[in-house]
Amino acid sequence: MAKTKSVQYLGTGRRKQSVARVYLTPGTGVITVNGKSLEDYLPSEVQRMVVRAPFEITETLGAFDANINVFGGGFTGQAGAMRHGISRALLEAGDDYRPTLKSAGFLTRDSRGKERKKYGLKGARRAPQFSKR
Repeated sequence: MAKTKSVQYLGTGRRKQSVARVYLTPGTGVITVNGKSLEDYLPSEVQRMVVRAPFEITETLGAFDANINVFGGGFTGQAGAMRHGISRALLEAGDDYRPTLKSAGFLTRDSRGKERKKYGLKGARRAPQFSKR
């Protein structure tokens, strides 16, 4: 008896300190993040819109189920990492999505991160309070 392997597309997304592994399978549009639904995992509607954006822009909102494992960072960084991973997985699914995703800027990794603290300062740029006397 031969097992049939379902089609699965993999994409890895990163943003700030967050890393998301995205597994897309043809389905009905269910998005699962770390075993929870997207609505249960992300508190803000804006962040949920960020995650759904690649599906909306490529008009594949109900075509794929997404199973996402994400760790590190906060909710905003994780939402950006998920968007990046979904976009990369959609490229595996079909090369005709590339121009749309590229023009929206979803394929570019956002390299901004936390600036390091410098010596003599209280933070990255915050200087100690100055007193004339």
